[in-house]
Amino acid sequence: MVPDRICMVIPPSGFLLDERVFMTLGILKIAAVLEISGSIVEVLDLSGITNFREVIQDHARSSKSEIFALTATTPQMPAAADVASALRSVKPSARIILGGPHVTLVHAAYKREKRLGLNGRASKALQELRKAFDVLVAGDGEEAIFLACRGDAPKIIDADNPKDPSLFLSNQKLDDLPFPARHLIDVESYHYEIEGFSALSLIAQLGCPFGCGFCGGRESPMLRRIRMRSKQNIVKEMKTMWEAYSRPGFMLYDDELNVNPDMVGLMNLIAETQQDLGVEWRLRGFIKAQLFNDEQAEAMHQAGFRWILTGFESGSPRILKNINKASTREENTRCVEIARRHGLKVKALMSVGHPGESFQTIHETKEWLLETRPDDFDVTIITCYPGSPYYDEAVPLGDGIWAYTYRRTGDCLYQIEVDYNETADYYKGDPEGGYRAYVFTDELSPEDLVRERDKMEREVRKALGIPFNVSRAAVRYEHSMGQGGHIPPNILRVSR
Repeated sequence: MVPDRICMVIPPSGFLLDERVFMTLGILKIAAVLEISGSIVEVLDLSGITNFREVIQDHARSSKSEIFALTATTPQMPAAADVASALRSVKPSARIILGGPHVTLVHAAYKREKRLGLNGRASKALQELRKAFDVLVAGDGEEAIFLACRGDAPKIIDADNPKDPSLFLSNQKLDDLPFPARHLIDVESYHYEIEGFSALSLIAQLGCPFGCGFCGGRESPMLRRIRMRSKQNIVKEMKTMWEAYSRPGFMLYDDELNVNPDMVGLMNLIAETQQDLGVEWRLRGFIKAQLFNDEQAEAMHQAGFRWILTGFESGSPRILKNINKASTREENTRCVEIARRHGLKVKALMSVGHPGESFQTIHETKEWLLETRPDDFDVTIITCYPGSPYYDEAVPLGDGIWAYTYRRTGDCLYQIEVDYNETADYYKGDPEGGYRAYVFTDELSPEDLVRERDKMEREVRKALGIPFNVSRAAVRYEHSMGQGGHIPPNILRVSR
């Protein structure tokens, strides 16, 4: 069913220091598919809006849309639940659809429980989502959205199943789909720079095949299977973005660019395209440390890369093993050295709170950062997301505590039960003192983890001369300006 009209809602991400950096591309991809199918598409972008309940209620009262489709990562779920509740209060007849990473992760964890004959916390979490939303879409949404809009749609649509090619996207389908409908949000309100070049983001490929214990999606084919667009299609999107917005910076928001066997070919085509256009671009993206080599680094620099980001996670050999990271401390160091040889700056993405974490392993991480001297870094505290081994394989100990044990070493990670529909303060935080921990180990309490994380960040930044990031103020929507509830254009865009 092609809906006559539909409102796509991007919930706020109040846990971020700045919500107007990277736009939410997945829902904009679905919006583009709906547009070319003939739907009138509204996009309500609530990123950075503090009083978002008022916005959604004002819009619901005036909008002709009866279908509202939301996307949500796990940290966005409290806001997404609030959006659904606000919609129900003024438009009880509306159909409310939830898709995106969170429902996909919960559904993947639920399917695992069903295979094992369990009725665990993922099953309960899925039931709570069923109560709050009319239709849940797990997996790829580009084709599933049409089924979700039908009056007879099932309560849960499983588009995270490679055996259903009508819903699960193939490489060819990715090439055939339209680019994200960036014109349906206020692009100018998003601000990001790479080496002084104003930049936008894109996604060149989907999926990460590795088995890190902390990573959500290890049970989800959508998030685990590599699916790639052709290099010609990727570069066509970059050219389209350049022509539409004149921004010469591109953040490639893929899990690991160099899992693409033709990654060097893609870099060469990007470089050739700039020569043909007579322009100079700046790029930034993620790479897998142990796959990185000099040929890739040289090609990336030629294409315009000046920054790479890598999830090194830890400087402790013990923790790297417990994570199931499939990389060593030496390989991580070699990655930084390769980047430096070719003029690439490195942002090291680190984390604490893994199985077996101790004062010693955190010290080893700090020492590795001081030895390798990355150009930037961050340190987060692990959260056990549904769909990750840390979550899925944990067993209850009672009193809301769960325990995950890495089978090869016997090291444990303990988890405090989190209601992801209500709690989001586990996700990052102000780096100068605003983190929360919902995990602990045999040696480190939640308070220890926060204190040691903060201490490491302060000391390493001081030693390396890397300043803290500066946050930006949130935005408040004012509906009492004599405009009859008119939603400002930086919040709401309509396709026609």
